[in-house]
Amino acid sequence: MNPSSEDMSHSDKKFLENISGSGKAIGVLTSGGDAQGMNAAVRAVVRMGIYVGTKVYFIHEGYQGMVDGGDNIIEAKWENVSSILQMGGTVIGSARCQEFRTHEGRLQAAHNLVKCGISNLCVIGGDGSLTGANLFREEWKGLLQELTEGGKIDEVTARKYSHLNIVGMVGSIDNDFCGTDMTIGTDSALHRIIEVVDAIMTTAQSHQRTFVLEVMGRHCGYLALVSALACGADWVFIPESPPGDHWEDEMCQKLSENRSRGTRLNIIIVAEGATDRQGKPISSNIVKDLVVKRLGFDTRVTILGHVQRGGTPSAFDRILASRMGVEAVLALLEASPETPACVVSLSGNQAIRVPLMECVQMTMEVQKAMDEGRFDEAVKLRGRSFENNLNIYKSLAHKKPKDHHSPTNFTVAVLNVGAPAAGMNAAVRSAVRTGIADGHRMLAVTDGFDGFMKGQIKEIKWGDVGGWTGQGGSLLGTKRTLPIKNPEGIAEQIRLHNINAVLLIGGFEAYLGLLELSAARAKYDEFCIPMVMVPATVSNNVPGSDFSIGADTALNAITDTCDRIKQSASGTKRRVFIIETMGGYCGYLASMGGLSAGADVAYIFEEKFDIHELQSNVEHLTAKMKTTIQRGLVLRNENCSENYTTDFIYQLYSEEGRGVFDCRKNVLGHMQQGGSPSPFDRNFGTKISAKAMQWISKKLKETYRQGNRITVLRGTLNLHMLVGQTLKG
Repeated sequence: MNPSSEDMSHSDKKFLENISGSGKAIGVLTSGGDAQGMNAAVRAVVRMGIYVGTKVYFIHEGYQGMVDGGDNIIEAKWENVSSILQMGGTVIGSARCQEFRTHEGRLQAAHNLVKCGISNLCVIGGDGSLTGANLFREEWKGLLQELTEGGKIDEVTARKYSHLNIVGMVGSIDNDFCGTDMTIGTDSALHRIIEVVDAIMTTAQSHQRTFVLEVMGRHCGYLALVSALACGADWVFIPESPPGDHWEDEMCQKLSENRSRGTRLNIIIVAEGATDRQGKPISSNIVKDLVVKRLGFDTRVTILGHVQRGGTPSAFDRILASRMGVEAVLALLEASPETPACVVSLSGNQAIRVPLMECVQMTMEVQKAMDEGRFDEAVKLRGRSFENNLNIYKSLAHKKPKDHHSPTNFTVAVLNVGAPAAGMNAAVRSAVRTGIADGHRMLAVTDGFDGFMKGQIKEIKWGDVGGWTGQGGSLLGTKRTLPIKNPEGIAEQIRLHNINAVLLIGGFEAYLGLLELSAARAKYDEFCIPMVMVPATVSNNVPGSDFSIGADTALNAITDTCDRIKQSASGTKRRVFIIETMGGYCGYLASMGGLSAGADVAYIFEEKFDIHELQSNVEHLTAKMKTTIQRGLVLRNENCSENYTTDFIYQLYSEEGRGVFDCRKNVLGHMQQGGSPSPFDRNFGTKISAKAMQWISKKLKETYRQGNRITVLRGTLNLHMLVGQTLKG
């Protein structure tokens, strides 16, 4: 329902005073291929538009609906976008429109928009859809002049809607649009791919098979590349980086070596647009025939096709699309006649606005570079994140242990600290292989600091971490014990095993443990070595880091559960669910879970609330039950209040809602820590852990003088936390 002034906080009211859409109208359409998360973007545009006082119109069937007009352009109400967050595809439809490519078609579209008073357009689609929107904007004045001369509109109307504002959001599972770190739908497509890979792995291991997976990506290899990183594939083919001239020999040799080391399966991922350096296509069937002919391996091909476009959007895509939708409305309201058409993009963890045509031009430059054989340049044009993904994949998959640089005689210990988090194993695998690639001797410490004190330390080799990326929990074992319990024991083990650096992968306990080891340097020389932590906790509460390994998986678990609960509530009607999430004293899971699941309210530790606010929320839900939306969802962070417990809130809502709605409660508990890691956590853990080892290698080499290791001086910058400040970088 539309929030009343009583429902809004003081800060919300102040925001409304500065941003007003009164007297304006926004049209929202989806165009081109569908992508999961488009509905979340539509919902955000509609509700943010209504929130600030504008009229918002659905334009059904994309540009075709704009040309046809009539019932294809209808005003959207608050309740029209209820329960569409979890839907794939686009509820307002998408269609290819040849008529809009003609001047007459655009003239008719302009007439239909003006009749509804629409002079602000939000376009959700690919680069072709956005380019068409920009052309429409450039022609707008001329189109209105033609309509005036033809007597279809009067001069007053033409002056009132004299300019058209355009804001785009990129919906594309391929992530092929330059200027944004991620496009809407990409993360969900990765979920579909990894679900298939995980399912295939079990049967492949049973029969010692090789599987060749073909994924979408006619002009961009992002899906193939990140999927290969996330599942530890043996080989990947992408358009931006074709294999060398003797790739057949190199690939078969690698597959054969992996099988001889005891690996029971091989995974090869092929982007549908993959070619060799001469432009000859490399299809999944070509790869299969090669493996069968050269090696005789039992090989199967799986072509995922449109499965990648389907299904429920991931939590990441819902949040991304919602944030972009809000920013798109603000961009439209703040635009002037001189403001160029822009696209809302993701840069790190921020939704920003960038000129539309600059992004389109950059995207075209990538294709031009590939067509001309400038593949290294094409990789760079894709962006730093894409290039980083490719380099890390090569270092983890294509290098062989015997080919690594001569040993440096440095020894690095890796351990997990705190509660288990999905993605920890991917991080350990990445650290071990990156360390071995740099010539280090890698040691695995089991059971965190507790195991460190007891000497539960052994060398871990390249092959020992094979297949770790997709496994949840912590294969090394982890405990919450802090080093202050027995620093002497840890110092002794460092000395006995000649450890030169320590990598901790964990949550807030790892952070505190690192601080304690740093403080103990004054007493123990053994701690005067490079030490780095990688944040890994579902709570996402490590200071200084935007993201922690495991938080995305937990968020998807919460979102999936809430989807099921909402489905149950829609059948019973007039029911409110109180859901308790993890997070300790950090409200990340509750607040982001509320955003991705479409909750009515989220109670978190960071935002204090009182009985008056609780009462106001009950009244809001009571009024809501009298509309067409007859279900409610309330999320509560487990430590949001000492007194307003989950039971208290449940009992309050039950009593106050008596006769109007009934209540149910659900404590999600440790299911948020379990399960297979999401593609984001696998990829994030792999990359951030590789960066941590690169930092360690750099610090160790700085302390290496004339072939002798020297102790790092106290007071120098050796205590380091590698933070996750970007989403995909």
